[in-house]
Amino acid sequence: MLVELLGSGLASLWLEMAGVQIKPFDALDALAWQSSPGLVLAPDPNPTGATTVQQYLKGLITSKLVVQNLTGSQGIWMQSGPMLMANHQGTTPLPAASLTKIATSLVALKTWGPDHQFETLVSATGPVVNGVLKGDLVIAGGGDPMFVWEEAIALGNTLNKMGIKQVKGNLVITGNFAMNFQRHPLMAGQFLKQAMNHKTWTRPANYIHSIMPKGTPKPQVVIAGSVKFEPQLNPQQTLLLRHHSLPLQQLIKEMNVFSNNEMAEMLAESVGGATVVESTAANLARVPQSEIQLINGSGLGPENRISPRAACAMLMTLQREAVAHKLTLADLFPVSGFDHRGTMHSRHIPAATVIKTGTLRDVSALAGVMPTRDRGLVWFAIINRGTNVSAFRTGQDNLLQRLVKQLQVAPSVPAALTPHSAINSLPQLGAGDRNDILFRS
Repeated sequence: MLVELLGSGLASLWLEMAGVQIKPFDALDALAWQSSPGLVLAPDPNPTGATTVQQYLKGLITSKLVVQNLTGSQGIWMQSGPMLMANHQGTTPLPAASLTKIATSLVALKTWGPDHQFETLVSATGPVVNGVLKGDLVIAGGGDPMFVWEEAIALGNTLNKMGIKQVKGNLVITGNFAMNFQRHPLMAGQFLKQAMNHKTWTRPANYIHSIMPKGTPKPQVVIAGSVKFEPQLNPQQTLLLRHHSLPLQQLIKEMNVFSNNEMAEMLAESVGGATVVESTAANLARVPQSEIQLINGSGLGPENRISPRAACAMLMTLQREAVAHKLTLADLFPVSGFDHRGTMHSRHIPAATVIKTGTLRDVSALAGVMPTRDRGLVWFAIINRGTNVSAFRTGQDNLLQRLVKQLQVAPSVPAALTPHSAINSLPQLGAGDRNDILFRS
C-alpha cells in the first residue's frame, strides 16, 4: 500500500501541502477516496485537531460525563487522507452500537451492487376461476428488508388487476419474508393478509394509503383461510407474479437514515451473516480483523466492537466503492443540510457532513466525513461510553462545530459529499411497476 502511494506521487503532494500554507481543499476532495483506506503516512503538523480533541476529552471529565480514569473507554480517530489529525484509543475496538451498520452497508454494497433488487415471488396452488383462487396463495420471501404497507397495498392491487379477488385456501409464507420490519413469518403474513383487503384496514394502513399517490386503488383480496408458514416451497404451484424491492442503494440509505435494526439484520443475512460481514469488512477496509468484532449486522449489543480507525477506514472504502458506481457516500448515509429525517433530527452537525450515529444504553457513537477549507475531507469517529447519551451527542456536535470553525467552512459542498438529487429523493414505495405479472388467466 505504501509503495503504491509513494509511486503515485501522492505522498510528496501530501507532505508538500503539510509543510506550506496552501488550501488543499480540491486536492483532498479528489484524493480522499483514492488512497488506501485508513493508511496514515504522517501526523498533521498543524495541531488543531489534536488540541481540539484534548480539550474535548478534558471537557468530558470537567462536566463529569466520564471520570478521570475512564477516558480510556472513549475512542476518537480523525484523519484527512493519510494525515493523522487526532487519535485517542483509535485502534482499540470499542462497543460501537449502530456504527456496525457501516460494515453491513459496505459488505452488502460490495456483494450485490447498488442496483440489486430482492425478489418476492407470489404463487398459487390451484386454478383461478371467476376471480377466485381455488387453493393457497403462496408468498416466497427473498430477503426484501423494506416490504412495508405501501408495497403490500400495491401487491394486492396487482392481484386485483390480474382478476384475483378471493383466495379459498390459506396465505402461505415461505422463505425469508418480513413485512413492516416484522421478521416473524406468521406475524408478517397477518400484516400482508390485512393489507391486501382494505375492508380489514385499521388506522396505520388507512394512513399509509392516504399519503400514497392520489388515485391509488384500495385492494380487495379476501383470503378465506389462515396464515401458515411452510419451510419448503410446494412444487405443485403456479407462479403469479414477481415483486422487486427498492434498489439496494435506496435500501442502504433508508436503513442508515433511520438506523433500522431489522433492515440491517436482513441485509447482513443476505451476505452470509455477521461473521462474513466482520471478515469481509476488515479485508476491504484493510484493517486488522481484531478491530472489527461483530455478533450481528445491526449493532444491538455491546459485543459488537469496532475501533474508531476501522470505522473511518470502512467509510473511506464505501466512498471509493460508491464512486465506482457513480454514487457518493451521501447516497448511502444521511447528510447534514440535505436530510432532515431519522437520526439527523435534533442534531447540530456542520453542513454537508455525512454521518452514521450509534446508540446503546451506555454508548453514543458518531462517525462520518466533514468538508473543511484547510484540511479538505476530515474523516472522524467518536465513540463515547457512559450513560448520559444526550450529553454525549451534544458534545460530539460541539466538537465538530469547533473543528470546522478552526479549519474553516468549505467554500462549497464538494462533489464527493453531494447526494444525487434524482436518486436521493424519498423512495417510491408502492410503485406498481416493480410487480412483474407472470401469469395470465
